[in-house]
Amino acid sequence: MMKQTLLPTLAMIPFLALAGMLPAQQKSTLDIDPQSNGIVIPDDFAGLSFETASILPDVKGHYPYFSADNRVLIRLFKTLGIKSLRIGGNTSDGASAPIPSRADIDATYAFAKAAGAQVIYTVRLRDSKPEDVISTAKYVVDHYKQETLCLTIGNEPSVYEKEYSKYRDDLQQFMGAISSTSPDARFCGPATTPETGAWAAKFTTDFDSSGKVVAVTQHSYPGGDSRKVNNPAAGRELMLSPDFTGQYQKLYDAFVPSVQKSGLSYRIEETNSFYNGGAENVSNTYASALWGLDYLYWWAAHQASGVNFHTGDKVAAEEQQTLCWYAIFWSKPEGLQINPIAYAIKAFDLGSHGKLLPAKVSLGSSFLSAYAVLGADRRLYITLINKDKNAAATVDVNVKAQSLREKPAEMLLAAPGANIAATVGVTLGDSAISSDGGWDEKWKTVTSKKPSITVTVAPASAVVVKLSLK
Repeated sequence: MMKQTLLPTLAMIPFLALAGMLPAQQKSTLDIDPQSNGIVIPDDFAGLSFETASILPDVKGHYPYFSADNRVLIRLFKTLGIKSLRIGGNTSDGASAPIPSRADIDATYAFAKAAGAQVIYTVRLRDSKPEDVISTAKYVVDHYKQETLCLTIGNEPSVYEKEYSKYRDDLQQFMGAISSTSPDARFCGPATTPETGAWAAKFTTDFDSSGKVVAVTQHSYPGGDSRKVNNPAAGRELMLSPDFTGQYQKLYDAFVPSVQKSGLSYRIEETNSFYNGGAENVSNTYASALWGLDYLYWWAAHQASGVNFHTGDKVAAEEQQTLCWYAIFWSKPEGLQINPIAYAIKAFDLGSHGKLLPAKVSLGSSFLSAYAVLGADRRLYITLINKDKNAAATVDVNVKAQSLREKPAEMLLAAPGANIAATVGVTLGDSAISSDGGWDEKWKTVTSKKPSITVTVAPASAVVVKLSLK
């Protein structure tokens, strides 16, 4: 295997689309060479994660989310660029949770096909025996092999298996039993809690040579337990602070070097801001959009194969169902209520198709970040994020290119009054994602004919800049 070199995280500042007086500004520069080698971001990088309970029918026999008839949710998946659907969570692995029927599985995969998403499907490990899951695993593999990235055995097994050695031995039995009836079955794991990243490293060492594992999967909630967030304002500040980034790095250090040595890929298959459903007036605010956009790119820059945000109207906090404050959307009688974090995924979708370029960058603030992606069509997308809610900034963007095919264009991510506590009114390119899952793409032309430009940005905003290189 070729040695992989980690690209540096880029940083700079978004455009300001408003005239008038600005707060104090920080100065930065960003140098980009489109000829540089870079990491290609997988097309299925952006994903969502749902509880297994969410694929069960309601009392009237209707599927609340996943069926080929749910055109609104299918449209939202396509609008956001969601190409990965993970089914798991606590309700996949508790003795009191119903096991989905074949009809439930059929409906889920019919939805996934219509939405263009591959599935990560979790089968039960806790209080279970191999023979209990063979039938379900065989049905999934026999009928939906092409639509399934992998089977995951157990959800967060570090909670109940306690010792890695016990999990390893149990997993070997389950994988062996499933493979005996489904030789084409492929697996992911260990899907452990954020503080047990060392399990993922051990899992990689023990199972990478099996030929059955296609990806190492890990869970991440950098804010920790939402029930400990007693002050929403402090929670929002934490989400946008460099301290959050430190949690990503700590998790990365615990297992990714082992994954990279093995040649396997890795995916953050269940994640969001704070676990146990998120924190009210924190996880459902505009702050989550700024955080989520930077979070997606951080993991892309660190060679993850994807990120699946956990979501749903409710999620299982331990054995109890709780309202999901970090949800991408909430289901309403009139359609979907789109929450701010959805705009992070859409902004990522706009600018992440291609190779992520390295860049020489000079930072004016630790709250500034940016990422440059060159598409196959020679369009360079620079995603710029300013998580500082008090200070504006300027940056000199220096692109090593002769000229442009057309004028630059921008797409601004903003909330009313740059209010990080806003729960409604967020827009991307002056457009809101509608309750039917649609969104109008509106780029704003920038009056420049040069690849190198100077940019000024207001606090608490982000932008995707599009440069069409010759």
